[in-house]
Amino acid sequence: LNVKLTHVPPKGMIDTLAFQAVKFVRFGFDSATGWRNDNITIPNIMNRVIFLETIAAVPGMVAAIVRHFKSLRSMSPDGGLLQMFLEEANNERMHLLTFVRMKDPNTFFRACVIGGQFGFGSFFLLAYILSPKFCHRFVGYVEEEACSTYTKIIKAIEDAPEGSDLAAWRTEEAPAIAKAYWKLGETGSVLDLMYAVRADEAEHRDVNHLVSGLKEGQFNPLYDPESKLDMMLLKYVEDIMNKNKDAELKSVPKPE
Repeated sequence: LNVKLTHVPPKGMIDTLAFQAVKFVRFGFDSATGWRNDNITIPNIMNRVIFLETIAAVPGMVAAIVRHFKSLRSMSPDGGLLQMFLEEANNERMHLLTFVRMKDPNTFFRACVIGGQFGFGSFFLLAYILSPKFCHRFVGYVEEEACSTYTKIIKAIEDAPEGSDLAAWRTEEAPAIAKAYWKLGETGSVLDLMYAVRADEAEHRDVNHLVSGLKEGQFNPLYDPESKLDMMLLKYVEDIMNKNKDAELKSVPKPE
């Protein structure tokens, strides 16, 4: 789960607008959550990641919905993008469901989430209808910031002095939902969880930057329908063979 912190330099007006928009949002987000890189504490981490994930799950769902209706109107396939963004949205949702097992947000925090979703969701929906390229580049830059944030969190946990609250996360078990979803094992720690989440964010970063450069009508280069078909056929053959084996075993007469 070693992740490199990469950056795609803006090229052209749309990229520059997306980059500057993320910088503006980052400033407001840091102020709202009280985040400071020189004072990383568990309360600051939990406030940040919980609120972040309630917003981060919006773009993938918006992209999937817009592309779904466009596919219906045009009566043509989407090129393997729609399902990918649904999976991205669900992945971000799993981040949230994991973190709320570690802290239960209060009423005010939940109200802020509703306001944030309404405001950002409305903005992103309109922006995606007007310019998917801008939106995917915007998400790519957001995910660059997310990778940077999780890297700082991981470093803070690893460097925390023994006996501190952050140091406890090196051995404290992650919530059961996280151990099951990311297959962290029975003793998977909160630190392991942070590594897994950062890897997810890096994947979303690279995917959105890639999709931002696709032209209208291009197929998703990460989508391989032939490979999926081969896997489906292989599973079908395995199921048939297993059924035949079961039938043969049942037909063997039991010794009296």
